[in-house]
Amino acid sequence: MESLPKVPFREAFAFWVKLGFISFGGPAGQIALMHRELVEKRKWISEERFLHALNYCMILPGPEAQQLAIYNGWLFHGTLGGIIAGTFFVIPSFFILLLLSYIYAAYGNVPLIAGVLDGFKAVVVAVVVEAVIKISGRALKTKISYVFAAAAFAAIYFLSVPFPLIVLAAAVAGVLISRRAAPTDDANAKAASEAETAAAPTEKVRARSTLGMIGLGLVLWGIPFAVVLALFGGESLFVQEYRFFSIAALVTFGGAYAVLAYVSQAVTVAPYNWITPVQAVDGLALAETTPGPLIMVLQFVGFMAGWNNPVIGLSPLESGVIGAMIATYTTFLPSFIFIFAGAPYIERLRKNASLNGAFTGVTAAVVGVILNLALVFGSAVLLPNGTAGGVNWFAAVLAVLSYIALVRFKVDPMWVVLAAGIIALLFSLITN
Repeated sequence: MESLPKVPFREAFAFWVKLGFISFGGPAGQIALMHRELVEKRKWISEERFLHALNYCMILPGPEAQQLAIYNGWLFHGTLGGIIAGTFFVIPSFFILLLLSYIYAAYGNVPLIAGVLDGFKAVVVAVVVEAVIKISGRALKTKISYVFAAAAFAAIYFLSVPFPLIVLAAAVAGVLISRRAAPTDDANAKAASEAETAAAPTEKVRARSTLGMIGLGLVLWGIPFAVVLALFGGESLFVQEYRFFSIAALVTFGGAYAVLAYVSQAVTVAPYNWITPVQAVDGLALAETTPGPLIMVLQFVGFMAGWNNPVIGLSPLESGVIGAMIATYTTFLPSFIFIFAGAPYIERLRKNASLNGAFTGVTAAVVGVILNLALVFGSAVLLPNGTAGGVNWFAAVLAVLSYIALVRFKVDPMWVVLAAGIIALLFSLITN
């Protein structure tokens, strides 16, 4: 694989800081922005090398755009470069969303602010519907993939099967199907075996490095957890959040929309009851207005969980801020470990038929999960009082217009969200 041009550290640092403030548009927009800047404009990395990294990030759980930033930072300047790229991809969004979360929690019931949020919610419906269509177009290529998607939808919508179990079942089924479908090629198998034998010393070094990185990751996860446990007790909200968001970070195949389906399913009902379904929709709407990965919506969930259920001795704001910090830390820590530990094995991962089969099954299942999310969000926005209360026609029209703007005219989601908020504000002023 070709060598990379030498990238000055100072220039790379400045770029990663800048990227954190301008990375609007969700994963697709962020990946396109990095491609334009790194491949076309700066020529720091080739098209082939960029796509090579992107393919790896796409099969990982978590925010693929942030992971791609980490990967490229790692390519340019090693572990330090990866840390800088991944951290600054999140930092601006963290503080902006924290401020928006406070305004929402403290003043969300003010009519004017509530009106703006109604506009945001309509856009969320359009965005999620667009995501279903886009992802299904990429993921559903065969008859069996449609079966995976339909089964996943039925499991989560009708049977309330937990999202992690759906992911696990899809992965196992994908492996089994890939093994049955792939013919055995003795010559290729022999060649692969000889190549692995020749590379054994290198693989041993890589294995030790990978184990060391995983060990470091466990330490970085465990020390803050021990502090939270010692300060607040084993049954506290913060310990529950730490565990929950740590698990969520490992099953977030499909990006923000899929993880929000999982989170909405888990935290809006018993035993957690941290937030309401309406608040989950509002959180995604707010996340759409900020730079950085959409999965930052989990920070909003962590904040609202702390605000709604303040820990003894803390104010709602203090509890919310700690909850937001816990959600953010546990959500993004695994991304760094995945890249630093797994990057040396990219070629093997991409060529492994069983692993590709597992992720093909998971990707197809995610379509069904996101379809469930579209129905849940759609009913919460368009039928706010249930079927007996009738359709919210203003929200319905705004959702359709938002969809047209996003799909037909390719308008950046941030601008669609802001425009919908202004329209909803004006509508609220007129009708009230």
